[in-house]
Amino acid sequence: KYKKGFSLIEFLTVIFIVSVVSIAIGIFSKDIFSLSRILGADLSSQQEMRVALKQISAELRSTSLSSTGSFAIAEASSTSLTFYSDIDDDGTKERLRYFLQNSVLKRGVLVPTGNPLSYNPANETVTDLVRGVYATAATPIFSYYDTNYDGQSAPLAQPVTTTQVRLIKISITVGNVTVTTQISLRNIKDNL
Repeated sequence: KYKKGFSLIEFLTVIFIVSVVSIAIGIFSKDIFSLSRILGADLSSQQEMRVALKQISAELRSTSLSSTGSFAIAEASSTSLTFYSDIDDDGTKERLRYFLQNSVLKRGVLVPTGNPLSYNPANETVTDLVRGVYATAATPIFSYYDTNYDGQSAPLAQPVTTTQVRLIKISITVGNVTVTTQISLRNIKDNL
């Protein structure tokens, strides 16, 4: 008569199959959580880029002469842009500076003070907008165009003469994602 129960070979086979299935489920779970984390970070970066572009666009559209009489755009390079705009509707133009520092796109706000008004760089408030920004000479964040821009024209050469700028193209690249917009400077248009 045969004894009831499992043989050693059957027992080892079951342990082997359970182990293989457990390892496969573990690897699959790890991949799912890793992919979820990566996608979440990408979506967060895309949202940061969209919010930053919306903010910069609104402020640039209303750019105008500073409260001290300086031209609307103070500085224009491929990774930095400084201009004047009344962002809080108090009648005084703040100096806004968007710049790339250590792969972080930052925003500096400087409110003029004193009598007569002056912009003291020591009073600038800087905040981070977008992290992980990639920029090179071939992929600038800011590109500048004059009144002759027809949609195909090359941007103005660096260093840019700020009084020639009438349209600004902004391209923010994080990872493999690039978000781009173009802003026409309404208050300094001269091609009406």
